[in-house]
Amino acid sequence: MKALFWQRGASGGAPAFVFQERENLPVAGDNDVKVQVKACALSWMDTKLLSEMKLEKEFLPVGREISGVVLEVGSKVSFFQPDDEVVGILPLDSEESGVCEVILVHQHYLVRKPEKVCWVEAAGTLRDGVRAYTALHYLSHVSPGKTVLVMDGASPFGTIAVQLAQHRGAKVISTAYSLEDKQCLERLRPTVGTRQPLVARVIDVSNGKIDVAESCLEETGGLGVDIVLDAGVRLYSKEDESNLKSQLLPHKHDIITLLGVGGHWITTERNLQLDPPDSNYLFLKGATVSFLNDEVWNLSTVQQGKYLCILEDIMEKLSSNVFRPQLDEPVPLYEAKVSMEMVQKNQARKRQVIQF
Repeated sequence: MKALFWQRGASGGAPAFVFQERENLPVAGDNDVKVQVKACALSWMDTKLLSEMKLEKEFLPVGREISGVVLEVGSKVSFFQPDDEVVGILPLDSEESGVCEVILVHQHYLVRKPEKVCWVEAAGTLRDGVRAYTALHYLSHVSPGKTVLVMDGASPFGTIAVQLAQHRGAKVISTAYSLEDKQCLERLRPTVGTRQPLVARVIDVSNGKIDVAESCLEETGGLGVDIVLDAGVRLYSKEDESNLKSQLLPHKHDIITLLGVGGHWITTERNLQLDPPDSNYLFLKGATVSFLNDEVWNLSTVQQGKYLCILEDIMEKLSSNVFRPQLDEPVPLYEAKVSMEMVQKNQARKRQVIQF
């Protein structure tokens, strides 16, 4: 039985993804569930976070968002029975690789999968669903009538965030980094109710000539947006940015400018630096800045019940077609290494899912 791991570079060499043979699973604990994995989604591995959490090892397991069938349960497992269909995200300190046919998972990291949801969609939607819920519900409290700006709305995370915000009654604006992204966002329609586009306005920034702040203020009548979900920001001027993709990102001052009074800026930029004039501008608007770290649910188990409710709600919305994820074609196990290398290099535009 093979499992995929990330191997640290030996003698200063580059890290690599390798398969390891596993003969037997460790003995199941009282609260463990033995799961036959049907699908596992691949996500970028935050090695810096793992290092900060003192989880550095020579071999790190790959693949954490899984869906599968329960084979056995421990003596104290009360949530599941054999043959139940489940989904979940393995914890950061898990010894198990989700890219493996059979794994052990603690029962508190799993929820039931709706029967009408396929294995690949269940695994492929979990991560982006948790991020969207964390950003829109727990960091910014989205509600009907609010205006939400989702940067890079055609990305896997952006697509789910757009759908969740619109489902909650918000008006959604989004940016697109290519003509294909723009067309993808314009084609998004709700599955029930009126067939109006999910995105009220798509701002195409691919040519670098469109001012995001100006477009948002124009769309909101000069009031600004209530919630901003960025996909990275420029901390410096365009001349100081060598990466073309970085040059297309909005400058931090642009985001502060387009924020409305009492607005919420949810950022994925872990090294965000705000100068005193920026802070003063936020103070005058009564606006807030929050950092989006969806791993916080696994780093602290204080709100484990709330976390499981999020997973269940993601599955319910997937079952009712509120969520339609951006997934690539399912990948067979023997191509998992190549797919994971693409994911780690940020070369995969759609969510990669391994299907067993």
